[in-house]
Amino acid sequence: MLYTGAQAAVPLHFARGFSSGQTLKSMEVFEFLMPIFTQYGYLAVFVMLLICGFGVPIPEDVTLVTGGVIAGLGHADVHTMFAVGMAGVMVGDGLMFTLGRLYGERIAKLPGFRKVLTPARFASAQEAFEKYGKWVMFVARFLPGLRTPVFFSAGMSRRVSFSTWFFMDGFAALISVPIWVYLGYFGAQNWDWMFGVLRQFQHGIFALLGIGLVWLVLRWWRKRQATLAATKASGDAS
Repeated sequence: MLYTGAQAAVPLHFARGFSSGQTLKSMEVFEFLMPIFTQYGYLAVFVMLLICGFGVPIPEDVTLVTGGVIAGLGHADVHTMFAVGMAGVMVGDGLMFTLGRLYGERIAKLPGFRKVLTPARFASAQEAFEKYGKWVMFVARFLPGLRTPVFFSAGMSRRVSFSTWFFMDGFAALISVPIWVYLGYFGAQNWDWMFGVLRQFQHGIFALLGIGLVWLVLRWWRKRQATLAATKASGDAS
């Protein structure tokens, strides 16, 4: 089944094929985005990714996959879609970093902004940033709930240069963006397969992030123990 403008809809057999909450949510977002992206193309994909960068709960992976699907159906060029996807995620994240750098606490206190950047999320981002440093910005690209507060906190702290943020976030984006865009492109004619792979990728990414988190915690713990030991030795010597 091909999409034809705003009349497009997800087939019933496709809807019955998925039962998990996360997959159903992804499918619903996909169904919502497809007619918009089909009609407005690259501009719609870029704007939606900007919105994702501001912490609005629209899955970025599904947004990119949908962009890939419309390319696979002949409504766009897949390589251009990849470039648009990279631009959208980097500009969206960069705006959050810059807003944190320039306006910081003034924006964080705005009522509307606090609905996205909740005190709990902001506190979690600051704690992670304090413990693990710049690598948190790499990991944050794969964690929608923390990406916005982490980048905003990094900018507000003024301890992270723009070039450091750009390198860490860009490196992560070069991994995630092509995966999702080209998955949509190659799965445009087989959505059952595409969403199955999407779910597997999501689980795999979280598993890898879990391993990375354990490594970061161990590294932080060893550094902390070394610092405590050095402090104790210095105190005994005096």
